Amino acid sequence: MKQLLEVMGFLAVVQGVAGLVSGFTDWHWGFVQRVGFLDGYEVYAGIALLVLGGALFAAAESRKPG
Repeated sequence: MKQLLEVMGFLAVVQGVAGLVSGFTDWHWGFVQRVGFLDGYEVYAGIALLVLGGALFAAAESRKPG
């Protein structure tokens, strides 16, 4: 379970960075660009994904190994 939370946290952080990059530049990559209702809210979605990734890493650290 710990490894699953860490992988999900990593993916959330990567997609959060992608959302911020696509919000501030003309690069169109990542999950945030593919979701239609997030159009115009890429920066907020990126920040939310970064926070979610941090929370998932914290939850993974509180778990026992295995």
